[in-house]
Formats: sequence, structure tokens, C-alpha cells
Amino acid sequence: MSASAGETRPTPSSTPGAAGAGVADGAESGPAHPGVSEPGRWTLPIVLAAQFVTPTAIAGTAVALPLISRDLGSEPTALQWVVNGFNVAFALATLVWGSLSDRIGHRTTFAAGATLVTVGSVASALAPTLLLLDLARVVAGIGAAAILTGSSSMLSTTFTGDRRTHAFAIFGTVNGLGLALGPTISGVLIAATGWRGVFVVHAVILAAAAIGSRVLPAARVTGQKTPVFDVSLLRNREFLAMCLVPVAGSIGFVTLLTYLPSALSGIKDMSAGAAGSMMLAMTIPVLIAPIVVAQLVTRFRALTVGVIVYVSLGALILGNAGMLLLAENRSVAWIVVPMILLGLGFGLPVGLVDGHALSVVPSSRSGTAAGVLNFFRIGSEAVFVAGYAVVLSTLVGVHLSGVAAADTAAGQSGHADVYRSAFDSTVMILIGLLVVVTVAFVLVRRRRVADGHPA
Repeated sequence: MSASAGETRPTPSSTPGAAGAGVADGAESGPAHPGVSEPGRWTLPIVLAAQFVTPTAIAGTAVALPLISRDLGSEPTALQWVVNGFNVAFALATLVWGSLSDRIGHRTTFAAGATLVTVGSVASALAPTLLLLDLARVVAGIGAAAILTGSSSMLSTTFTGDRRTHAFAIFGTVNGLGLALGPTISGVLIAATGWRGVFVVHAVILAAAAIGSRVLPAARVTGQKTPVFDVSLLRNREFLAMCLVPVAGSIGFVTLLTYLPSALSGIKDMSAGAAGSMMLAMTIPVLIAPIVVAQLVTRFRALTVGVIVYVSLGALILGNAGMLLLAENRSVAWIVVPMILLGLGFGLPVGLVDGHALSVVPSSRSGTAAGVLNFFRIGSEAVFVAGYAVVLSTLVGVHLSGVAAADTAAGQSGHADVYRSAFDSTVMILIGLLVVVTVAFVLVRRRRVADGHPA
């Protein structure tokens, strides 16, 4: 079957699932011509405003930890759970909200999430102890999962065809923008208002989104019960293949987005400011790529989701291989092109994959599908980011011990050769994992075509 014959077109012209089955099964009762009615007109701006806060909270909260420790104490475990509590709750709650949203409606799910993040953010701003702050971040993480699930489900059911492609492209860009600029935005807010002010800003934005959710598309639901983790969705090989794409992004991009600044410091003795500026080579492509891809796929019908994913996987592998050029006796200019490749590898399929994944499942299960997809995304980020740190620290510990090992693994200068050796070995593991995911993606999609299941 040719790609242009329906194999992986990212712009289906009909609602996911069988025609007419969506409403009967409890899908969103969107307008006949999405984007024209009042709900269609307001869906994107309200969803994007709320969704921007989530990656900002993930990437930016860590910036506030030094000031939080000064005010509330520096007990290591409790302090780290200011970040980890949000991330773990976010990852686990995506599954629950995915199943629940198909019963109560995607708008209700979105509104509940916005309300929970508002409550959690207010509680965070007022928290007198680390324990209460940790609990507040857990509440916010649960709410963020509902926002993400409700947002992607509403976009899938409210928009169709090219409108859906553009909506998810903008959705992906906003997510990338929040992830890339989260530390910078949080740093500015902290400088202006203190660490509590960051959470106040989150609360204000999400409170407005919760109020604005009243004009979003309503849903007619049947209350149909679905499993929290609906394994049957993974029998849809195209959906399973799309779930592998964010896993590759977590391995090949998010890990280095998190720890490459430490590598630049540990190997090249680069300052935090210089390392942050250097990271723009990775983050700018993430902001540009989704919009460019959305334009291209609507003009060139042969440019399918499959083609875009293959290009992105190749870019991630090549970009990680290029990271091996980072050395104490070599200019950092050698890794600029690899960093751009990493940004493209992550940014090209962002948003597009979400829209396509939800288009190949029945609309009545789009909420559950969004929960499963986002569990793969957020769960893999948590696992591989943590795994990267463990592997790097272990490899550094082979050559150093005690305080020297801890300081070097954290990116402090003084043992550039040790850090580079550990970094190279860790990146080689990342490359191996990316190759495994790429092979799995190819095999899953080939099996789908062999079984006669077009997207």
C-alpha cells in the first residue's frame, strides 16, 4: 500500500472511528464545522494557555529549589520531591484521567484539571513547610495530567482535516516552548516576585482557564467504563507505533536537554549563562519545527506521519552520535549541528504524532488513548532522565570517590577527562536505546501493513 493511499496521512478528513459512531459512543458533540462556532473559536486559545503552564512547571520549578531550601529547609529527599512529586503524580494520573475522561467528558476533565492545578499552585505559594509544599505539588501534578488529557482529546474531536493538523502543530509548539523556556521564565519570575510568585502566576493562568472552560465544546457521554490502562488499544499497531515516538524523544532529547548543561560545565568549564545560551541550538528547532511540518503535510500529500517520524528518529540518532564530539580539547562549535539535529528530532513529530495517534482509535476512546499516549511520554521522561543520572554517576564513581565523585557528576569542573569518559559511555547507551526503539517502530508498522490495517 502506498503511503499516500491512506497509510499514514496525518490529516484525516473524518472524525476518528466509524462515521457516526463517535456521538453514540460518547464522543465530544462538536460543531458541524469546527473552528467556525463559538466553541471551536475559543478551544485553541484556552487550551494553549492552560497547557503552557504544564511544561513550564516541569522544566522551571527546579530553578526555585535553592531559594525554597533557604526558606523551608534543605532536607534532600523532601526538597527533591518538590519536583519529583509533580512529575510522578503527572505520569501516573494520565492513565486515570484518560479512562475517566471518556466517562465524564473531555471538557469536564479539562476544567477539573485546571481547578486542581489552581488549588495546588495556591497551596504551593502558601506552603509553610516542605512537606505541605510536596503535597501541593502532587495535587498540581494530578491536575496537569487532566489538562493534558482533556486538551488533546478536545483538539482531536473538535477539529478535523487540515484544521486538526494545524491545531496539534500549535499545541506541540506550545509544549516545546514551555519546556524550552520554563527555566528562563521561572528565573525571571523568581527574580521579580520570589519563588512563591511562580506558583501564584500558575494559579492565575489556570483559574482563568477553568472559568473559560465553560465555553469549550460540551460532550454527550454514556458513562461507558474503560480500563485505566486499556491494553487493547495497543493491539492497534499504528497507535502502538505512535506511542514509541515520545519514548524516543525522551531517550534522545529530554535526557540531554536536562543534563547537557552539566556536561558543558564539567567538560568545558562553561558558565551557567554560557551553557544556557548554547542550549538555544537545541531548543529553537523545537519551537519552529511543528509549525513548518504542519505547513508541509498539508501541501505535500506524500509527506506522511511515517516519513516524518523516520526523519526524526534518524536525526535523534545522528544528533546523539554528534555529542561524542564534545571534548575538553575541542571547540564546542563541533556540537552545534548535532544539537540542532536533536532539536529537529524532537520537534518534527511533536503535536503531529498526538493528532495522528488519536485519529486511529474510535472517538469514544480518545480520552483513554490520550492517557495511554501521555503515560508513555511522561513515564519515559521520568525513567530515562533518572536513569541517565544514575548511569553517569556510577561511571564517574568508577574513577573517583566521595565528594570529588559527587561534585564531578554534578558538572563541577576539575576532572574533565573523567566526566567526558562517563558522558561518552552514557551517550553510547542512549544511541543503542534509540536504535532499539527505531527498529521496534519499523517492525510494528510493517506488521500492521502486512496484516492489512491501514491508519
